[in-house]
Amino acid sequence: MSDFDYESRIVSIPDYPEKGVIFKDITPLFADPDGLVHLVDDIADHFLGRGITKVVGAEARGFLVGAPVAYKLGAGFVPARKPGKLPREVYSQSYSLEYGTDELQIHKDALSPDDVVLIVDDLVATGGTAAATAKLVEQSGARIEGFSFILELTFLNPRDVIAKEYPDREVYTLIPVK
Repeated sequence: MSDFDYESRIVSIPDYPEKGVIFKDITPLFADPDGLVHLVDDIADHFLGRGITKVVGAEARGFLVGAPVAYKLGAGFVPARKPGKLPREVYSQSYSLEYGTDELQIHKDALSPDDVVLIVDDLVATGGTAAATAKLVEQSGARIEGFSFILELTFLNPRDVIAKEYPDREVYTLIPVK
């Protein structure tokens, strides 16, 4: 784990988007050149040498993390998008949210059984988006090497949800939030 001070570049916004929630704004981390370099390097370096061929990031902040990590690893980047955003044939995966359901999609030709995949996002809360993204990867026949996040809301136990389906896959987080 890095000794870089990520926390000072993340702003906590109380009662946003609703009362009782403390929103973690990561935009200052992305705006800071040192912060951006460290987060990309720390995630990519952690998974270096594991044969990653593709990085999959969930819409939309997963794109901000995933594309530069893919570049650093010499891998391709695959966006997992909301329905109706991709123009070709897609795999789809629905998942539960606290207030309903959502869905992610990837192009059917984006991954192959030869691919080794790292799934990334800015935040893991309940683990539902990460698990849905992993199920999309599985539909393609590709192999999941691991998961990585900038922030992990540890009090919601997202690792339990991920480990239930993917017990032998590593979850790497830069900032655990208790």
